[in-house]
Amino acid sequence: MKSRYFKETTMSPRHPLRHRRRQAGFTLMEMLVVLVIIGLLLGLVGMRLLSNVDRGKVTAATAQARVLKTALDTLNLDIGRFPTKAEGLSLLVTAPKDGPAARRWMGPYLEGGVPNDPWDRPYLYEPDETGRAVRVVTLGADGKPGGSGADADISVPGTP
Repeated sequence: MKSRYFKETTMSPRHPLRHRRRQAGFTLMEMLVVLVIIGLLLGLVGMRLLSNVDRGKVTAATAQARVLKTALDTLNLDIGRFPTKAEGLSLLVTAPKDGPAARRWMGPYLEGGVPNDPWDRPYLYEPDETGRAVRVVTLGADGKPGGSGADADISVPGTP
C-alpha cells in the first residue's frame, strides 16, 4: 500500500533524503568555481587599488613638503634666516637659542610638530651653501635616492 505522503510529492519512497539534499545547496565544484572567480576579481581590483594608494602617498608627500617649505619661508621672514643644517626642521616648532633670532621667532610654525612623510620617514632638510635657499626632500617609497614612480624623490622647490 502506498503512502499518501509520497503521492503528493515528487520524492521517491526509497530515498526520500537523497533528493532533498541535492536541491538544498551547492556542490563542491560550484563553490570552487565561484571562489576562483572571486579570487580573480580581487586580484584585478586589488592591483588597481594599490597603485592608487601609491599615487595618493606621492600626492600627500608633495603637499606636505610644500607646507613645510611655506613654513620655512615664514620663519625666514620672521627671524631673517633659514635654519642651519644642524637646527633643521625642528626650528619650525622650537625657538632658536641665539638672542636676536629667538626674540623675533613667532612660532611654532607647524601645529603638532614636524610630520613624517607618508612612508613614515622624516623629511630631509637641505639648505644651500649660502643659506638663502632651502629644499625639503623625501626619498619616496623605497627610501633611497633616485627611482621612478612611487620610488622617485620628491623635492620642494624642485631639483636644482
